[in-house]
Amino acid sequence: MRQPDEDQQLIVLLQDPATARRGFEQMVRLYSERIYWQVRRIVLTHEDADDVLQNTFIKAWSNLNTFHGDAKLITWLSRIAINESLDFVRKQKRHTLMSVDEDDTGIANQLMADDYFDGDETEAQLQEAIAKLPDVQRTVFLLRYYDEMPYAEMSQVLKTSVGALKASYHHAVKKITEFFHTHD
Repeated sequence: MRQPDEDQQLIVLLQDPATARRGFEQMVRLYSERIYWQVRRIVLTHEDADDVLQNTFIKAWSNLNTFHGDAKLITWLSRIAINESLDFVRKQKRHTLMSVDEDDTGIANQLMADDYFDGDETEAQLQEAIAKLPDVQRTVFLLRYYDEMPYAEMSQVLKTSVGALKASYHHAVKKITEFFHTHD
């Protein structure tokens, strides 16, 4: 885990035009794996996650001037990554015309066929249940369950109240539990 003063030094590099590129390269090295996994859980496949990750860092680079150090770097990057991921998923949904029957097996089959997926059938079913959640519930569940992100930090990333996040998480868990009960 990075120390706050180390993050502060990185922020200083990013805010100085003479050292911004070096700071950005450091930021990419430090945070790309963590951001990759946040993205991957939302978009599911390795190739799509790589594309979204690249778009995330492109957007971060082009918006460096909007980062003023009010939030932690990881919070700022997570906000960009989650927005990019959700945009990607929405575009995929618009371009993919699947019947309800195909949708029931599509995600699990897609994951099991992915060379980079190292989970088992239960994990694939969990991902299928998560994919059926509304965007906000899915995002809250993923950040809380996999990243163990505190609600206070999630509130900054998603720009919503802690109470709303807790309610979304509760509803997501309930829907996932129901999914497993109906797919026994």
